[in-house]
Amino acid sequence: MRCATKNNAILTRWAGTLARRGPDPAVRGRDGGIARSFADIEQEAGEWAERLARWQPGTVIGIQLGNTPEWPALVLAAMRLGLIPLPLGRHMAHEERELALAACGAGALIAEIEGGVDLEERGGLNPGSANPPIGSSNFLKLTSGTTSRPRAIRFTAAQLAADCDNICETMGIREADLNFGVIPFSHSYGFSNLITPLLCRGVALAASEEHMPRAILNDLARTGATVFPGMPVFFEKLAGMDGAPPLPALRLCISAGAPLPARVGEAFSARYGLKVHTFYGSSECGGIGYDASEEPVYEEGFVGRAMRNVEIAEEGGQIAVRSAAVGEGYYPEVDTETLGHGRFIPADLVRIGERGMYLTGRATDVINIAGRKLNPAEIEERLSRCPGVRQVVVFGVASALRNEEAVACVSGSAAAEEVLRFARAVLSGWQVPKDVWLVAEVPINDRGKVSRRELARKYGEIRR
Repeated sequence: MRCATKNNAILTRWAGTLARRGPDPAVRGRDGGIARSFADIEQEAGEWAERLARWQPGTVIGIQLGNTPEWPALVLAAMRLGLIPLPLGRHMAHEERELALAACGAGALIAEIEGGVDLEERGGLNPGSANPPIGSSNFLKLTSGTTSRPRAIRFTAAQLAADCDNICETMGIREADLNFGVIPFSHSYGFSNLITPLLCRGVALAASEEHMPRAILNDLARTGATVFPGMPVFFEKLAGMDGAPPLPALRLCISAGAPLPARVGEAFSARYGLKVHTFYGSSECGGIGYDASEEPVYEEGFVGRAMRNVEIAEEGGQIAVRSAAVGEGYYPEVDTETLGHGRFIPADLVRIGERGMYLTGRATDVINIAGRKLNPAEIEERLSRCPGVRQVVVFGVASALRNEEAVACVSGSAAAEEVLRFARAVLSGWQVPKDVWLVAEVPINDRGKVSRRELARKYGEIRR
């Protein structure tokens, strides 16, 4: 079998993990039973490598799976062959997935089918010689582009491993811990907090796809998980649960994807006696800030201090992030002003105080929905196809639990329910607008342009 990436940092780290932890449980199921040992993952990676060997190094391989035990082996197999994994959300709409695969030139897709996992050949070409070059990269993370087409972020294995180290060292996650894996493995947050710690540092995980509060609590208790990376909505629901089982093993709770409302943190701490630690990061650079304090003190918008090995500098209300975890660049678009050469400028407006960093808003129109970046242009382009829609403008509004929600301002003859029904058919669930605001004409500003920020303000006044 060929090995196209001899100096891959994740493969090197995995060799050490396997030597230390070969027979130990690596992935547990919801009931706490062993789904994979570290040795099982190694064997499974070899089996997948045989199936993937016909693709040339540099080929992008889409992976659209839920939180299944196959993830670690698939990443290892692809990297050993010099293939480039592209994680895709399990619930991605078909049209959205096809656009992403086409934009990245994917040569294959690994996806769930009834009773197993399927490998599908795609028509994409090996983009290794494309401009910008993708050949030096080992991994892609999908994000929104500046046009209606999706784009990806290019990473080397060394950058992914650096982010893993920054996370584990800052948060105090150890080899003896058991991560509770309910956030999607395909999301940047889930991959960096669950998959790479398993591969690079031997941190086992308990895989779950349950999102009902009672099921999450029961799974936390059954598995004996010690670390719970979650989102604000999880902690709010759990704080309101009656008859919660004891969680004696749980020692660390992490919240990311959206700022943690102070009331949610306070309620959870009062109920379970545990601090919820706010974690701030971005797909482009991994972890940025973390609230490492153990005092159950919560402030709106507070996201802690810079993580270990991460440098942060203020630049006109925004921050510049420098670390070994920052991605190489975008693909196929190029934006060197925002990302490149070990530096990334998030679109968030950040205030740095004595205690740490506070998020105060967004510098761009990109909508942050629970950590997922939604490009309004993508949604506008698809909703414009709805019969009866003359013009559509999508903007973000504040959400206490998901950071922001999308709203569609629509003119034409279509009814709001017709637009929403169409949206549910062509968009992934998280992309569907929270509301459709019908207007005779979409308002413009004094320069004759549409301002999403102004639309959001007017919408807020009307809906009060």
